[in-house]
Amino acid sequence: MSWNIAQAKQQLSEVLRLSAEEPQMIYNRDRCVASVIDAATFKAFEEWRKEASKKTLGEEFAELRQIASEESYELPTRPRPEVGRPNAFIAMLEEADGDARPA
Repeated sequence: MSWNIAQAKQQLSEVLRLSAEEPQMIYNRDRCVASVIDAATFKAFEEWRKEASKKTLGEEFAELRQIASEESYELPTRPRPEVGRPNAFIAMLEEADGDARPA
């Protein structure tokens, strides 16, 4: 259910009671400014957040690769279309490699 701020203030006990069933969204001028959730959901979120903050992005990707490997999942990709323009990064590498060679 959703509430505007005035309604939520006037009926706070009802907002809290209903939050045990589903999140209660509070709006100010058609913009969601708050959500009231039950304590158990919030506790689970806090535990997830603490656990998630322990891993680096690299570790998260390694875990994702491991799961994909175990499930024999391969992300379908399409070849990049040739757009007919030079790749500046490759040109820079070729120039640097050319400078390193003895004359």
